[in-house]
Amino acid sequence: MKVFRAAAWACGLALLVLLAGCATGPRISTEADPEADFARYRTFSFYSPLAIEREGYTSAASERMKAAARAQMESLGYVFTAENPDLWLNINAFTERRTDVSTMPTVDYAYYYSYRARGYYVVPYWRDRTDVYRYTEGTINIDLVDAARNRLVWEGIAVGRVSNTKDAAKRDARIDGAIADIFAKYPYRAGSVPSPQ
Repeated sequence: MKVFRAAAWACGLALLVLLAGCATGPRISTEADPEADFARYRTFSFYSPLAIEREGYTSAASERMKAAARAQMESLGYVFTAENPDLWLNINAFTERRTDVSTMPTVDYAYYYSYRARGYYVVPYWRDRTDVYRYTEGTINIDLVDAARNRLVWEGIAVGRVSNTKDAAKRDARIDGAIADIFAKYPYRAGSVPSPQ
């Protein structure tokens, strides 16, 4: 019985760790051009055509991503302008089906009849349990391009699991959150030197 409780406790702990890992949000990575002079950038506009609109039309998701990215840029002091911007802002997003396979040792029990003692005994035995999880992984890229040099100067990437929700408000909140997470790693403000991280 003690072995069963220990195994149940170990499985419960493993499940708790998995749930905590899912609650952390997307993985964010960024890269900046070391030669770029971020202090001279003050204005921005969207690159045309945006990578998320390469088919020539917008969608509810692409409009939401543009609005979220624009709000983040404006909160950093950048001014949106359609004419001669310092920076082009491009957005790309895609999804991909993924599979996680995990193996965990677990205990099962078999019953053994002892003809000498004339009774059944519980005999534990160990085996590996393999679980397969299929999910959709989404990636959002934010690119900032120096318009005068036509050169990528900063890129932020968010990668995380995508839930299949039909609720537009939840979808929009996830888009806003992912783009805010990306810009949280952007260390610059319009017309200033990098802020300390």
